[in-house]
Amino acid sequence: MNLDELTQRMHRIRDNNDWKQFHSPKNLAMAASVEMAELVEIFQWLSEDQSRQLPADKLAHAGQEVGDIVLYLVLLCAELGLDMNDVVRSKLADNERRFNP
Repeated sequence: MNLDELTQRMHRIRDNNDWKQFHSPKNLAMAASVEMAELVEIFQWLSEDQSRQLPADKLAHAGQEVGDIVLYLVLLCAELGLDMNDVVRSKLADNERRFNP
């Protein structure tokens, strides 16, 4: 996944629709949270086994919501001047230090 390309494509969509005014870090974080809630809703009331064996339509829907979340996070990183690759690698290294004895 090329994050620079994703960012450029998302910025093109944003700019073509005059959405830049709405893309503050606060709004992007809130939008990602809303999409996360939509993902959670797919799994609401399912058993553990059911959540691992989604029917094709629910699996496709889950994929759409994951895509929405990732794209909002890409935009959020761009607005904050964060390099997503760097922050993810840093967090992974932190988790490895903390959770791999």
